[in-house]
Amino acid sequence: MKKIKVIVVDDSALMRKVVSDMINEEEDMEVLDTARNGEDLFSKLEKMSPDAITLDVEMPKMDGISALKELKKRNIDIPVIMLSSISTKGTELTMECLEAGAFDFIPKPSGTISLDINKVKDDLVQKIRLASARNRSKDNSNIKARKEVSITSRETPKAVRSTHASKIEAVVIGASTGGPKALYTVITALPANLGVPIFIVQHMPAGFTKAFADRLNNNSDIKVVEAKEGDMIQNDVVYIAPGGYHMEIGMDKKIHLNTEPTLWGVRPAVDKLFSSAVKVYGANLMSVVLTGMGRDGANGTVEVKKAGGYTLSEDQSTCTIYGMPKATFETGMVDTVLPIDQIPIEIVKTLVGSRR
Repeated sequence: MKKIKVIVVDDSALMRKVVSDMINEEEDMEVLDTARNGEDLFSKLEKMSPDAITLDVEMPKMDGISALKELKKRNIDIPVIMLSSISTKGTELTMECLEAGAFDFIPKPSGTISLDINKVKDDLVQKIRLASARNRSKDNSNIKARKEVSITSRETPKAVRSTHASKIEAVVIGASTGGPKALYTVITALPANLGVPIFIVQHMPAGFTKAFADRLNNNSDIKVVEAKEGDMIQNDVVYIAPGGYHMEIGMDKKIHLNTEPTLWGVRPAVDKLFSSAVKVYGANLMSVVLTGMGRDGANGTVEVKKAGGYTLSEDQSTCTIYGMPKATFETGMVDTVLPIDQIPIEIVKTLVGSRR
């Protein structure tokens, strides 16, 4: 069995050892080498080619974001998983790293040096496997891979319509792996006076969604907030579900948060949001499922469509992970499949068209 080769980058010798040990315990992966910071990483990359890199966000000399930008500058396409402390600086830098092209991130449970890092071991090794698999598929130029990549463009409708029979009164969006970058593309392209509220579930741990909402808000014309219990729903506001809480829309037109059991292993869950929104908005709802692993959002999309709403999903060609959009598309309830850069255009066109 060919093993997944990883380079571990962290300024703490203890963290380098602990993370390396976690990876080396897996039969299908091994640590090629470790590095103390970004500069050290690039000296190692001159001699070896890993399948994935784990990269500490906060480091001296060359930190995580600087290293990511340098990788891009040098056209080195190796998937990177960030390890981030849940601090104000750490969460803000993590959002910047995701926008700069990091595959995903893992929160350090208790700060920069997390002796309890083993708590996130399963999450880390799963994301390393996903990152490696995606990179292999990108590099694979055989006929089978080309056929698989072209399935969506061959079989899915492309913007079959930009109008909707009912007036759209709200938009719900779900995303997971690769979602922060995809959502940045969508939300920053929307006008301030959209005329409807937008509700978003992005699978993200508690402590990071506030930084994510703030970053979107600072770079968008439309207002973006992390949702709070009892928020009165307003038009022209984007509500991000806080990590660790399911977000549902109440018949009282307020946002309600809860800590009910996880759905599909996650909280917040896209299906929870979509189902609650259908009860309030019915046929006047638009749903969008973006990149992510698993099938969260597929059942909710079926509910939206059955109620007469308008359903979209992201095309495989722009997905970091074609899991959630694939499961959604396979329900047969998706009206339109589009690459990520066309989704904000379709949202605006549909909203304008539904008001005529």
